Amino acid sequence: MDNVQDVFQETPQDVFRPPPMWRVFLREHWLHLLIVAVLIVLPHAIGWITGDSPFGRVRGSRVIMAGESTYWQAIFIEMFSLAVLVMSYNLMFGFTGVISFGHALFFGIGGYAVGIVVQYWDVDPNLAFIAGVLLVIFITSILGLLIGLLSLRLRGIYFAIFTLAIAEMAWLYAGSWRLTRGEDGLTINRLPEWIDPERSRLMVYYIGLALFVTAFLVIRRLVRSPAGAVFQAIRENEDRAKAIGYNTLRYKLLSIVVASVLAGLAGILMGILNKSARPELLGVTYTVDALLITIIGGVGTLAGPVVGTAGLHLLELWVRDSSIILSLNLGLFEFTLNFSQDWILIIGVVFVVVVLVFPYGLVGTWYRLRARVGDWWERRRATT
Repeated sequence: MDNVQDVFQETPQDVFRPPPMWRVFLREHWLHLLIVAVLIVLPHAIGWITGDSPFGRVRGSRVIMAGESTYWQAIFIEMFSLAVLVMSYNLMFGFTGVISFGHALFFGIGGYAVGIVVQYWDVDPNLAFIAGVLLVIFITSILGLLIGLLSLRLRGIYFAIFTLAIAEMAWLYAGSWRLTRGEDGLTINRLPEWIDPERSRLMVYYIGLALFVTAFLVIRRLVRSPAGAVFQAIRENEDRAKAIGYNTLRYKLLSIVVASVLAGLAGILMGILNKSARPELLGVTYTVDALLITIIGGVGTLAGPVVGTAGLHLLELWVRDSSIILSLNLGLFEFTLNFSQDWILIIGVVFVVVVLVFPYGLVGTWYRLRARVGDWWERRRATT
């Protein structure tokens, strides 16, 4: 006994202190940090492998955005924009249980509002762009709040139809308004040089990456807060959440407003990449895509929208550029499948297969499988 006491007296106190915070942070978030680090060096790595500069090619006195590195930068910028849109939709649908068919309204507002301010306000392009971003944040937050106040008295499919009607009205209006150039779309050619994808695409890439990481962190912090617990209580049983004293309307409005602002910022990034804003940004297609990607990735998971967006976007890119042709001849019956022409059919088949094999989405099914394996392992350890 005396020897044990002597050992504890001679042992430094530092041995019994908890590990440093930075070590705990690295242990918990090493995968996220690794992914961000890979995305940061990706344009330069592609340029080093292919020999194409990530800053473009010099042609005479100009620098043109050509080469493999700048091509993949455009692909990932579009992916960042879609990922932020899907994450914002998942915040409403996956964590709060509010399904909307008009979420693309805020996505289109982001592209159109910045384009209109930059194009028609005769001031310095930098000032016009900053004013346009602030205007998008203001409009999407106020509009999301108003739509929520007007429509959240409705439930289920009635709320979804109401939001769809508002988005369709905005789509029709954008396709006929002179200020938006109607169906031809609004061309944005007065962007500041530092955010013009035809002159500084690498800067746009890093801005898109920063927006993607910020949106992920904001949603992660929100859903892991007390408000996030209320979101999930509303999703599971709103009447019970009301019965224990929560103002469910207030929390659903918070979810809608945050999702609306994030969707508007994603629309800004898409408008910058394309240097245009077209009525398609307001169409139901982007809302349906966000819904499908959320289901494929995993409803109510943080990583699901990111995995679903990256997987489907890269798969669609590969299928559309593929030269694979499959032929089947059975005498009276002949079937030919051209991947580049029938890519919509192939993506649809992939979606059906994923839903059947992974009923909770890719990430959701992985979480459930990991939990079952963990429980089995703990039971086995307890018995042995």
